[in-house]
Amino acid sequence: MRSRIGLWLSAALALTLFALVVPLLVVTRHLEAALVGAPVLIAAVGVVGVVVVRNQRRNPVGWVLVLVAMLGVLLIDARLYAVWDYRLRGGELPAGHLAVYVSSALANVGFPLLPIAILLFPDGALPTPRWLWVFRCYLLLSVLYVGSQLAGEAGRVFGQSFAVDVKGQVSGVEHLRGPVRIAANIEDVIGFFSAPVFLGFWVAFVARQLAAWRRADNERRQQLKWLTSGAAVCLVAIVTNFVVAGSSGNSLAALPVATQAVTIVSIAALPVGVGIGIVKYRLYEIDRLISRTISYAILTGLLVGVFLGIVLLATRVLPFSSPVAVAASTLAAAALFNPARRTVQHAVDRRFNRAHYDQEAIVADFRTRLRTAADLDTVRTTLQTTVDGCIQPTHTTLWLRPSRTRDT
Repeated sequence: MRSRIGLWLSAALALTLFALVVPLLVVTRHLEAALVGAPVLIAAVGVVGVVVVRNQRRNPVGWVLVLVAMLGVLLIDARLYAVWDYRLRGGELPAGHLAVYVSSALANVGFPLLPIAILLFPDGALPTPRWLWVFRCYLLLSVLYVGSQLAGEAGRVFGQSFAVDVKGQVSGVEHLRGPVRIAANIEDVIGFFSAPVFLGFWVAFVARQLAAWRRADNERRQQLKWLTSGAAVCLVAIVTNFVVAGSSGNSLAALPVATQAVTIVSIAALPVGVGIGIVKYRLYEIDRLISRTISYAILTGLLVGVFLGIVLLATRVLPFSSPVAVAASTLAAAALFNPARRTVQHAVDRRFNRAHYDQEAIVADFRTRLRTAADLDTVRTTLQTTVDGCIQPTHTTLWLRPSRTRDT
């Protein structure tokens, strides 16, 4: 009962904070302060957290996701309010200092939470007492880091004069003195030395899930596939963002709005994968998704290669104009699409989606036997074998309508 009340109160508070984003965006017109694409990510995390808590109230992973979503939407509201107060109204609104403090303090204190969901996936339990000690050490480090961040930002906001940038964070702080300077130095030192330690913990959390694969049953492996697939999409998005930023010579914040939005939204694949794996919703669809993703990536590469190859061949070697070469390449790619798709999909299914490949082979064999079978008992046995091989039910029952005999 208490968990249900806590869930509904948390959901109501999160929805209220989320609803405040719209009027604050209308007033400020500062999309940078709202962290482009972050509302979609926060909404995905919050929805997944609520779904997990509703299905498994004692699973701490759901509560962690709900807390991450609440902190995220609170951060956006605080940033927008700080911009509205200090950049548009000259600091005359109430609780402006508090909004700036929340905006600056929460920017770095929420990231230790999401790895906890990875460690405790899927049932929220730790396997051995040794991992319990690891988890306690991680919590101690997180508390130390968060405490230093909160104390340091409190000194900058409440102890000194400051300016607010377009993201609603503290900037242009004067020279720090006394206890404020000590708190800021402690914050910087703990932040610098805790970064590699956090990274080591996160690698250990992932290693724990990889080690669980070897002794897991089929259902647990499907859950781990959803986790690793979501983590892979999230990692690819983050790495791509860093590569684009490095190649363009800009910081991540200076990238185009569309690039930032796609990256942040792609990160939502991780909590979505966690949620599907925990509640076991469409759990066995992951093999199909993986095989389709790989097959269409290969197919896209092949068609792009054919298109560019024909264009270069026609324009550089043969005396054709560019429009003719482009048209010929387009027609060739369109003609090759279906044959190439079937060939690639068959090869990928055979390697990455073995269950689907085996099912197709079993059904094809059943069709062949059905054409030649004349005995009803043989048909019944073959049908039951086919059903068992395709969907593996706990039991099967075959009902045959009794034949009607006409009295003469």
